[in-house]
Amino acid sequence: MAGRTFPEMPTPSSLLSAYASMSTSIMLFRTMFDQFFPRQLRRYVVNAVRFYWKPKSSKLTLVLEEKDGMAPNHMFDAAEAFLCSRINPDSERLRITKSAKETQINVKFAESESIKDSFQGIQVKWTYVRQPPQQRQGGGHGHGDDFDFGGGKSGSGSGFSPERKYIELKFDKKYKDIIVRSYLPWVVTRSEELQNQKKVVKLHNLQSYGGGTGGYKESVNLDHPSTFDTLAMDPDMKKAIIDDLNLFLKRKEFYKRVGKAWKRGYLLYGPPGTGKSSLIAAMANYLKFDIFDLQLTQVGGDSSLKKLMLRTTNRSILVIEDIDCSIQLPDRNVPAKFPEAKHGRDPMFSLSGLLNFIDGLWSCCGDERIIIFTTNHKERLDPALLRPGRMDVHIHMSYLTVDGFQTLAANYLNIHDHHWRFKEINELIKCKKVTPAEVAEELMKSDDVDVVLEGVVKFLKRKKIEDDEEDELHETKKAKIIS
Repeated sequence: MAGRTFPEMPTPSSLLSAYASMSTSIMLFRTMFDQFFPRQLRRYVVNAVRFYWKPKSSKLTLVLEEKDGMAPNHMFDAAEAFLCSRINPDSERLRITKSAKETQINVKFAESESIKDSFQGIQVKWTYVRQPPQQRQGGGHGHGDDFDFGGGKSGSGSGFSPERKYIELKFDKKYKDIIVRSYLPWVVTRSEELQNQKKVVKLHNLQSYGGGTGGYKESVNLDHPSTFDTLAMDPDMKKAIIDDLNLFLKRKEFYKRVGKAWKRGYLLYGPPGTGKSSLIAAMANYLKFDIFDLQLTQVGGDSSLKKLMLRTTNRSILVIEDIDCSIQLPDRNVPAKFPEAKHGRDPMFSLSGLLNFIDGLWSCCGDERIIIFTTNHKERLDPALLRPGRMDVHIHMSYLTVDGFQTLAANYLNIHDHHWRFKEINELIKCKKVTPAEVAEELMKSDDVDVVLEGVVKFLKRKKIEDDEEDELHETKKAKIIS
């Protein structure tokens, strides 16, 4: 190592002197910067330095705003519904909601709470963010794009920005395409399934404004308990209806391929009390479809009908009950006349107007819809209403059958057999025309099974005597006419 020299180490005094000189220079530069540069320019320079000097992150954050301008953001609603199913025991902050009409308590994750999820091995993180109204810089003057939400003073004169709600989705940047093209569409699909499972079916009453061209709808929860299990009808017919509904639900692409509107028409016909309304409720509860009840007697004309139909939604059932009694539709080009004048008006309503909404151009204004007509007298309807494409499925709601009585007995009395009463009742049902509604009324008269079944037997025998007398009278009148 001979002859090698090493640099001299700086002394403490020289280091202190250099530090003091550097500090003085920085303070001098800062003072000059504050004095000679306007505040807005200083902020711009600082932000630019921070932007270029900050380390680049490998994470990407997608922001799902609650609103898209003034319109709701469907992606935000889907993400919120989906994340409710991802809440885990480690969550520290949750929101609890319940409306007056809901029967269950909803548990949702609250602001600043995060939930982790994975998709195809990719780790993602969801965070709910809520920003309360904040005062704008500059006092809010000159901002013409401020809006007043919820009646608060957040307009252009108040200087306050509206409350913001959004959900952040953070993940590794390299998985952007998979997240956007696969994960988010899957979240939307999954959220629709979850919402459909807990959906409360609504019953909407479509009405015109005093018989005019305008329209509105009144809505209540459909609390009808009818299901396919409780319907007193032929088991094979029930299975056929369920199979047809299931086939309809999964044929979206089929209808699009063949160029038809995604809808299905049903005609329920038969005598009163055979369960037509109960079948409609069972279909709505099975599909989780809202029901829109349209009273044709309240429609002022074709224009009014158009506006009422536009108020219906996708995944719904449009019901026109007792079409043969509510309005006469003798010809598709001749205005209909009511059997009796009501409220002093004579609406110009045509069969062609109704048909146009069943399978015309206006039928395409909505997807996944079912149209149901009910009637007690199928023979009175115009054949134009009955052809396939309008009423695709005709269901005859017949009188009570043996299988139907078995269902009623199981529902009302919680029994599936009786040592000798069932045989007698079955024989009487085979012979006479009795509706499920009539027998159901007899089954509700007592809690004692033997008393109830005895009452059913007496009712069926009395019904048999009345029907025999009516048939005899009919035959006598017929003979007199012939003679």
